[in-house]
Amino acid sequence: MLSMQAPASAGDLSAGRDAFLTAMRRAATGVTVVATDGPAGRQGCTVSAMSSVSADPPMLLVCVHQKSAVAQAIQENGVFSVSLLGRDHRQVSEVFAGRVKTEIGSKFACGLWGRLQTGAPVMADAPAAFDCRVAETLAVGSHLVLVGHVVATRNDPAADQPLVYADQSYRALGAAC
Repeated sequence: MLSMQAPASAGDLSAGRDAFLTAMRRAATGVTVVATDGPAGRQGCTVSAMSSVSADPPMLLVCVHQKSAVAQAIQENGVFSVSLLGRDHRQVSEVFAGRVKTEIGSKFACGLWGRLQTGAPVMADAPAAFDCRVAETLAVGSHLVLVGHVVATRNDPAADQPLVYADQSYRALGAAC
């Protein structure tokens, strides 16, 4: 087991909310839009908490605020999509994060949208998209962890590199090392 001790002068050692958020800002994450459509309506939001869970069967997870309209719609619709944004999709990220105000229901006017198997909207020009049926939902703190069984994917090898977010800024990937 690896044991590390930092010197007392190694920075802030607190574990409160603000210290946690400051430390998490250092983590680089891909930027995605999670969307749903069905009886509960069409909703979407920008999400940076997305991860692979399993390849056999294909499953992924996303985390969305449990009081959001998106979380409620996903639970009622039973489906969601994840569109991995490319470096030219910063405006889409801003709109779906609510940083750019739009008329109610017009978020989807930003970008080109299509559908795969479940009917959940996916970005037509995203580097990759995943179409999911909700497999499990877990309430953790302020968020819902939604595990999705991936029923369809779309990959565009010609698309831009993924959009990355770190230190409260959008970034593009550099050369591989």
